[in-house]
Amino acid sequence: MQKKCTDNTNGLIEADQLLATAAQQRNVSKDDFMKTLVDKAKFTAAQNVFFPSALAVDFTKKWVTLPVYQGIGPSGKPTYFIMTESADFEIAKLLGVNYAPKLINGSGTAGSQQVTIENGMIKFKGDVDFTPVRSLTPGPFPNTFPPATAQPGSVGDAEYSPVIVLPSGSVMSASIVANSTGNHDHLVSIDYAKGTVVFELLDGFEGGEQYYFHLVTESSDMGAATIERGTYTPRLANLPMFGKSMPNDKSALLGFAPTANGETGANNPERQGLNSTILDGNAFDPLNVFPLDPDNNKRENNNYSPMWDAHIYVWTDAAIQAGKRRRVKSIADLTSLFKDGSVKNAPPNKGDANPFIAGLMPTGAIINCPVIAQPKNP
Repeated sequence: MQKKCTDNTNGLIEADQLLATAAQQRNVSKDDFMKTLVDKAKFTAAQNVFFPSALAVDFTKKWVTLPVYQGIGPSGKPTYFIMTESADFEIAKLLGVNYAPKLINGSGTAGSQQVTIENGMIKFKGDVDFTPVRSLTPGPFPNTFPPATAQPGSVGDAEYSPVIVLPSGSVMSASIVANSTGNHDHLVSIDYAKGTVVFELLDGFEGGEQYYFHLVTESSDMGAATIERGTYTPRLANLPMFGKSMPNDKSALLGFAPTANGETGANNPERQGLNSTILDGNAFDPLNVFPLDPDNNKRENNNYSPMWDAHIYVWTDAAIQAGKRRRVKSIADLTSLFKDGSVKNAPPNKGDANPFIAGLMPTGAIINCPVIAQPKNP
């Protein structure tokens, strides 16, 4: 079982403070602002939007509009962040974010960031530098992953983590997306007066279905951060525990499965994988495979976390020569392929086999991917 938040009452008070300040900054009442965070009439059942406070989703452009909050950076300058998950059920409901109880297992670890509240705003201990120019050199063809060189477009300092712990002990995921140094690489636009940000969505597969739309905000791995245009955040690597994805594991992470050497080609209906994203210059998502949806109404035995623990797999030479390589669309599908020897662990994988992710071993890379929606027909 996950640990419980140490002080739910004080955590709710903190959340209320953040909402009151955000409303004041928008020149609206707190009640009116809060209604926008939980308005269920914004989307249809077919759009299947999980994230309560999503303000708008453009499935054609793969863009989502979210509330953005003003905080205080370590230097005292304004910083802007999105809140995407809470480890507490009531706080998640109040803020209109995903419920991710597994995050409580990151509290007090070197993978989290202790923050304070000043003047109704979060003051961060760590910060992000958005000035680097993202660059990527493919590895030797045809297996272009891992890249020969990788420079992420943004880098978190030694204190920065999106897993924040407030004074009450309340744990949340809150990603800095803009500050005086620039903006996140997936940020399309930001309206400071309205307090909104438009962010790019990435696609994937879950349960046999495509259009598993999610954000990519940070990664503990420099190569993954560069490929998927997230903020390189080495502190995340200290979160517990790699390769432990069962509901009762004391882990803040949840496994998922990218492939290193899937089919390539912009017009290939079977294209998938990190190598295809590298070859196509980031024009196409890697289409990773995820094990479950968020369920924000499931209070107990909820296994969702946005801190995705990579379990990279590769197609074997024999499977490729036999023409078996194709898109993998579910963990069940991947499990069958792993059992029959068509795919295997990627070379970086190590540790114990994870029964939740097809028996693969973890790679040792975390990608923060808050899940937004999985529409039926986008």
